[in-house]
Amino acid sequence: MKQVRHRVLFFAALLLSLCSFAQNIVLNGTLRNSLTGEPVPSVSVSVKGGTTGTFTNENGAFRIQVPSLPVTLVFSSVGFQSQELDVTSATQTIDISFQPGTSLGQEVVVSASRVPERILESPVSVERVNTATIRNAPAANYYDLVTNLKGVDVVASSLTFRTPSTRGFVGSGNTRFNQLVDGMDNQAPGLNFSVGSVIGLTELDVDNMELLPGASSALYGSGGMNGTLLINSKNPFRYQGLSFQVKTGVMHLDDRTREASPYYNWSLRYAKKVSERFAYKFGTELIQAKDWVSDDYRNYKRLGTNGSIVAGTRETDPNYDGINVYGDETSIPFRTVLNGIGAAVPFLTDYVASLPGTNINVSRTGYTENEVANPNTINFKLSGALHYKLTDKIEAVLAGNWGTGNTVYTGSQRYSLKDLRVGQYKLELNSDKWFVRAYTTQENAGESHNLTITTQLFNEAWKPSTAWYQQYGFAYINAVQAGRSIDAAHAIARATADQGRPSAGSAEFKRIFDQVRKRPIPQGGLFLDRSDLYVTEGQYNLTSAVKFAEVIVGGNWRRYVLNSEGTLFADKVGEPIKINEYGAYIQVGKEIIKDVLKLTASGRYDKNQYFKGRFTPRVTAVLKPAPDHNIRLSYQTAYRFPSTQQQWINLNVGTGTLIGSNISLWEMYNLLDNPGYAPEALPNAQKVTYKEVKPESVAAMEAGYRTVINKKLFLDVYGYYGTYQNFLSRRDVIQWASGQPGPINEGVGFSIVVNSPEKVKTIGWGAGFEYLLPANFVLGVNLSSDQIRDVPEGFRAFFNAPKLRSVVSIANSGFGPSDRLGFTAAWRWQEGFFFENDFVEGDLPAYHTVDASFNIKLPKVKSMVKLGATNLLNQYYRTALGNPSIGGLYYVSYAFNVL
Repeated sequence: MKQVRHRVLFFAALLLSLCSFAQNIVLNGTLRNSLTGEPVPSVSVSVKGGTTGTFTNENGAFRIQVPSLPVTLVFSSVGFQSQELDVTSATQTIDISFQPGTSLGQEVVVSASRVPERILESPVSVERVNTATIRNAPAANYYDLVTNLKGVDVVASSLTFRTPSTRGFVGSGNTRFNQLVDGMDNQAPGLNFSVGSVIGLTELDVDNMELLPGASSALYGSGGMNGTLLINSKNPFRYQGLSFQVKTGVMHLDDRTREASPYYNWSLRYAKKVSERFAYKFGTELIQAKDWVSDDYRNYKRLGTNGSIVAGTRETDPNYDGINVYGDETSIPFRTVLNGIGAAVPFLTDYVASLPGTNINVSRTGYTENEVANPNTINFKLSGALHYKLTDKIEAVLAGNWGTGNTVYTGSQRYSLKDLRVGQYKLELNSDKWFVRAYTTQENAGESHNLTITTQLFNEAWKPSTAWYQQYGFAYINAVQAGRSIDAAHAIARATADQGRPSAGSAEFKRIFDQVRKRPIPQGGLFLDRSDLYVTEGQYNLTSAVKFAEVIVGGNWRRYVLNSEGTLFADKVGEPIKINEYGAYIQVGKEIIKDVLKLTASGRYDKNQYFKGRFTPRVTAVLKPAPDHNIRLSYQTAYRFPSTQQQWINLNVGTGTLIGSNISLWEMYNLLDNPGYAPEALPNAQKVTYKEVKPESVAAMEAGYRTVINKKLFLDVYGYYGTYQNFLSRRDVIQWASGQPGPINEGVGFSIVVNSPEKVKTIGWGAGFEYLLPANFVLGVNLSSDQIRDVPEGFRAFFNAPKLRSVVSIANSGFGPSDRLGFTAAWRWQEGFFFENDFVEGDLPAYHTVDASFNIKLPKVKSMVKLGATNLLNQYYRTALGNPSIGGLYYVSYAFNVL
C-alpha cells in the first residue's frame, strides 16, 4: 500500500511540474438573449475539437485563452440553440446574439454509443439529467432524481442507501445494473452493492447523469444486463470558484416511528483554474439525520432462507418471527424441549408426553430494528481532482472520491453498515479521440454487522438457549398443571424464560450488544471485509483515420481481491481470493443514407479466469423518415459473470448458509457426496446435485420512436422483448446427515447459486412526453411496464417490478419578476406486486408519493433559496419488503454560486 501511495504522489508531482511556454491568445466576448437583450449567464464556451472551455458570468461575459488562431468557439446552454463562431483574429469583436430555442430532444448524450449525439438521434433508449434539473429538483439528494425517469425502479434500504435499476430487476444490491462515476465502476467489490449514494460525488460537483436502460454489456462489460447509469462530475477548468449549499429540514413529523428530528445536508465545492494548463477542485458533503425505521412486524414462516408471511403475533404464536424483529429467528421444536425435561425428570415423562398443543416450534424473544440498529445516519464525503493539460488536446486527471458513514442495508439480512469506508482513486489521460485510465476501489466494512446474527448471539450471551428453553418448558408444564389455557401457559413460560432480559437501550444491553457486534463472524456479527478492485481500461476513436465509418475500439483488465478473513467469503486470513477479468470491444457506425439511415454494430469479448469467454454483439439502426422524427431498432446482448458473492460467498445468515457456486464450497459442506433436497417438493423431493454455474446472458430486441412536434412536444416511446439464457438465481436445499429426507428441523439449510434450466423471458414498454406550456412551464408524463415470464418453479428471479408505474410532473425553471422564481412538482405511482429477495418475500402494496419544491434565484449574490419536500403528503410507503417505511422530509436550502 505504501508503494501505491508513493507512486500516486510521484505522478502528481510529475503532472504539477510540467509547464508550457506557448503564447496563449486571450479572447473576450459577451452573450445576450436575442429576444430580450439581457445577458445570458452560465453558457458553456468551448473550443471545438479541444479540451479548452469556460462559462459566461452573470453579465454574460466570458474570457478564454486559446493557443493559436483560427479556432471555432461553440456556445451551448439549456433552453438556447447551440451556436458556433469562427474566430480568426484576437481583436475580433465577439458579441453573440444567443437564440432561445427548445431543449426538447436536443441534449447531447455520450452513453448510448460512446460518442456525442443528440438524445433525439440516439440508437437506443437513454435518459439524461442535467445541472439545471438537479438545481431545481424536488429531491433532498440528487441521487433520487433517477426515480422520476421512465422505466426506473428504486429500492431504498435507508435514507442514504438507494439502488436504481431498469427493465425490472431491482434490489438493494443489483449486480445486473452498472453504475459508473467519472468512468469508475462504483460497485463495492466484496459487498456487491453500488456505493454511489454513499461515497460518489457531492451534489455540487455533479454535472450530469445519463441513464442507459436495458442491455449495455457490448460497451460497458459484465453487469450491464439491465442498464448503466453514468454520473459525470464538473470540470474545474469550466466550473470555477467557491460553491456551497446549506440544506436543513425535519423528518418524522407525525411521531409514527420516532420523534420529529432534524435533517442536515451541507456541501461545499471549490475549483480554481491556476493557468490555462492547470486546474484543481475539491469538495465535501455531510448528511446527518435519524433514519427511517423498518417496522414491518408481520409474522414470517421461514423455510431455509425462504419463507412466506403468515398470520400471528408474539402474543398469539409461540413461534412468532417478525420481519423486522431480530433474534427471534432462533427456533426449536417444543416437543424436543419437553422430551429433554422428561428425560431429566423421569416422573414427568408420561405427563409430558400427554401434554396438548406441543407439536410446534418455539422461538426466542427478539428485538425490533429501532432497538438494535443505530438510528443516526451519517454520510461524509471528500472528493478532489488535479487536471493538467499536457497539450491543447490531451488532459491528465488525478482524482479521488472517499466516503464514510453509518446506514442500514438490506441483503440476505438487514445489515448495519457502521463506519463503512470506501475510496476510489484514478489516474486518467484523455483527449477528444481517446482515453486511458487506471483506478482502484478500496473497501473497508468498518464495524458493519449482521443485525440478525448479532441479535441471535446477543440472546445467547445474556442467557444461552439451553437454559432459556429449559426454563420455558418447566414454566409451561407448571402453568398447564395449574389449569391455565395453552395460550396463557405459553405467555407465562415466555415471561419466565425472559426474566433478566436486558431492556433495549439499557447500559447492560449496550454492553453485551457491543461485545457481540464487534466479534467477527461466526462468533459475532462483524464483517472484516477489506476487498479491493483494480481496473485499467482505454478507448480510441479511429474515425479520423478510417474515414469511411465511425470506428471505436477499447479494452479493459480488472482484478478483484476478496479479503474478508472468512467472515463473508471462503477466504482465509492472509490468503485473499483473486479473480482476474479482461475484455475488448469494437464499434462501427455508418450513415448508409445521408440524414435518413444510420447503422451501428458493436461487439465485445470478455473472459473471467473461472469461466469461459463471452462474446456480446449489438446492432442498431436509426431511421429518419422526416426531420425530427426518428425510429430506432436494436438487437442488444449482454452477459454477466456470477458476482464475487455468487462465486465465493460463505455466510451463515442464521436461518441457513449462503454459499457460492465454486465447487470448493460444495466440497467444504460435503454437498457433493451428500446433496441436499428441494424443501418445496418434500417429502418426494429429488436430490439437487452439483452443476457447474455458467455466466448469464440476455438477448433483447427493442423498437422505439422519438419526435419533436412544433418545438413544443417531445415524445419518446419504446417496447422491448428479452430472453435470458442460463439465468442466475438462488434456490434453497436442505441436507440431512443421514442422506435421506427427514424432519425439516433436523436438516441443515443452504442457499445455492444455480442457472435456470429454461429460458426466462422479459417484456416491457414505456412512453413519455414533455410539453412546453405558456410562461415557461413544462408538463411531463411517463408510463412504463415490465413483466417476466417462464420462471421455473423453485427459482427466485428477484424481478421485483410493478406491472405499471407512472410519473406526472410540472416544472418551471424561471418565471415571475426577471424569471427569478422556479417550481417543480412530481407525482409518482406504482402498482403493487410480489416482491422477492433473500431476506423476505411477499406482496408489496401499491403506493404513490408527491415531491415538490419552490425556489427563488438571487442573481446579484449568485444565490438560490429553495423550499422543498419529498413525500409531501407524508403517506408512508415501502420500496421493498423488510425495508423502512418512508415518510415526509421537509427542508429549506441556501445555495451559493449554483446559478
